[in-house]
Amino acid sequence: MGCVGSGVMGSSDGFESKKGGVPAPGGSPGRITSGEHGAGGRDSALNPFSGLGSGLGEAGANLVEVTGVIKWFDASKGYGFIVPDNGWPDVLLHVTVLRRDGFQTAYEGARIVVECIQRAKGYQAFRVVSMDESTAIHPAQMLPPRTHVTVTPTSGLERAQVKWFNRLRGFGFLTCGEGTPDIFVHMETLRRFGMTELRPGQYVLVRFGPGSKGMMAAEIHPETGSPGLQSH
Repeated sequence: MGCVGSGVMGSSDGFESKKGGVPAPGGSPGRITSGEHGAGGRDSALNPFSGLGSGLGEAGANLVEVTGVIKWFDASKGYGFIVPDNGWPDVLLHVTVLRRDGFQTAYEGARIVVECIQRAKGYQAFRVVSMDESTAIHPAQMLPPRTHVTVTPTSGLERAQVKWFNRLRGFGFLTCGEGTPDIFVHMETLRRFGMTELRPGQYVLVRFGPGSKGMMAAEIHPETGSPGLQSH
């Protein structure tokens, strides 16, 4: 099996085994974002061994080795994602793969080498070759730092959409629509209100005001179940 530099592909629910998983040189697999997971049938859909049956020999022939960094991993959800070094889309990492290969969890920021198999919607880790936790961010290190930035909200609780958010960089941006300024949101603000991540395209409820980085989120909640939505 040839090593394809370092890389990582995206993944999603509803995976089906797909023959000929290794892309042609210069080609790229179908891109999938790490927020595309639905709830129904998730465990079986995300399990890299489901549907392979006696076809493990064929799967082995199509394995691609990639190297990257753990983007995030949630043991309670049973999966997480790897960001490849070579610019490929995220690679799905299922808890069954970790546990089978002797790892209990995967910390954000850890370096990892995996062998991947292509499924219908992207690449998925099939075997963990090695993992280096020297660069990992352990839970104790992820406590929000104390800052002196205080944002006084000047808006009501408004509906906004996530433009992008990067957990490793610790911030992202929201938008209330065309013609409105982007709203900066820091990881510390998320944690203060019991949230751990944001997905591009996700809707949230936010109060914001002027700060050191333009408009900044002072309060944020998931859209579902939060009262007091400001009408426009």
